[in-house]
Amino acid sequence: MLRGLIALLKVTSMNRRYFARFLSATVATLLMAAAPLSHAADEAPDALVKRLSTDVLNTIKADKSLQSGDLSKLVALVDTKIMPNVNFQRMTASATGPAWRKATPEQQKALQEEFKILLVRTYAGALSQVSDQDVVMKPLRASPDDKELIVRTEIKGKTDPVQLDYRLEKTPSVGAGWKIYDLNVMGVWLVETYKGQFTQQINAKGIDGLIASLDERNKANAKK
Repeated sequence: MLRGLIALLKVTSMNRRYFARFLSATVATLLMAAAPLSHAADEAPDALVKRLSTDVLNTIKADKSLQSGDLSKLVALVDTKIMPNVNFQRMTASATGPAWRKATPEQQKALQEEFKILLVRTYAGALSQVSDQDVVMKPLRASPDDKELIVRTEIKGKTDPVQLDYRLEKTPSVGAGWKIYDLNVMGVWLVETYKGQFTQQINAKGIDGLIASLDERNKANAKK
């Protein structure tokens, strides 16, 4: 998977949809273990990323059913383990752009649901690709008062190292701790990549058109 990502990033005329799908898959290999809330509330952001990254790599390496591609089990794991560590509403709103504020509550809910299904299934499809990778943490550049920051890491294996940076926010909710809301793969932010796709759909067919497009893609993926 990592070799494929490196090759993909060298292509200047890449298809946005497939590139975003690949970026989403890379997220999966790093975010699967959820923190207990009592632990996460006091956990430093770099410690959170380190623990999640290490746990997910170890979990996949030790579970033959995950390695064999049991989709139902993979989807369930992603849904229960990844999402508690992600501010998914912020991720969806950022990817949607200005149209998010104009959307009705019903449209926002539908958009989040469809976007979540898309990402969860994409993540699940990538989990069986993990083999011998290890996580290397970069020094954290932050102050104690920071409410948002970037945690930088590298994934190292048999191929060249791959840069993976996380944007996190400190949530105001009691016991919630730090939440991930974006990921950078070798200089490309995930939310920005999806934002380009979503903007095209919204400009062409409005917010309902975007929801319908995601629904159609999710139904097609479910049949594969």
